Amino acid sequence: TLHTEVENVEGIPIVTIVQSPLEGWNRVLKRSLDLFGALTALLIFGPLMLFVALLVRLTSPGPILYRQERMGLDGRLFYALKFRSMRVDAEQSSGAMWAKRGDDRVTPLGRRLRGLSLDELPQIFNVLRGEMSLVGPRPERPVFIDHFKTKIPDYMLRQKVKAGITGWAQVHGFRGPTQNKELMKKRFQYDLYYIKNWSLILDFYIMIRTFFVIFFQKVD
Repeated sequence: TLHTEVENVEGIPIVTIVQSPLEGWNRVLKRSLDLFGALTALLIFGPLMLFVALLVRLTSPGPILYRQERMGLDGRLFYALKFRSMRVDAEQSSGAMWAKRGDDRVTPLGRRLRGLSLDELPQIFNVLRGEMSLVGPRPERPVFIDHFKTKIPDYMLRQKVKAGITGWAQVHGFRGPTQNKELMKKRFQYDLYYIKNWSLILDFYIMIRTFFVIFFQKVD
C-alpha cells in the first residue's frame, strides 16, 4: 500500500488502506491537464522539434527517433520516444546499460540535446497516446526495474501512476540515469512523495520549475 491509517472500532485497531489522491475524478482532471498541456506544447515546440529532427538527420546516420521500451502504469510496457542522441549501434555489443559522463556512444549533437532535455520532446506524443503524463516519475527500462526492485523496498509503487516527462525528483536535481543505489533510493523517495501528495497545483509547480532547471541550471 502507499500508506495506511489506524482506526479504533469498538476497541479494536483497524488498519485502513488509504488510496493515492490520483483516483476517481482526480485522475480525470490529470488526464485533461495532460491533453491540454501536450497539445499546447506541440503548438509551441512543433517548429523546434522539426528543426531538431533536421539536425539529427544531417549530423548522424540512422533514424531520427529512438523507441525504447519502458515500464508505465501498473507495469504495462510501452515505447518511449526520443530524438536519437546515440550512435545506431550503441548497445549492440554491450546490451542495456546506463549512460555515463563522457559516454562515447553519444553523438556531439546528442550531448547538447540531452543537456537541454530536448531529446525528450517527442514524448509529448506518448502523453497524447495516454502512455505517459506530463508530470510523474520518470519511466525506467524493465531490465533496470528488475534490478532495483530487489534492492529498494516498495520500489514498484512508482508504477501506480503514469510515468512523466518531468517529475518531483527531476526538479530536485535527480535528472538522468544513475547506477548509484543511494541516489536511486533518494529519487524513489521524491517519487513516492509526489504519488502521496499529488495535486494539480503541485503539477503546475513542477512544470514551471522544470523550465528553470533546464535553462538556468548547469547540466553535465
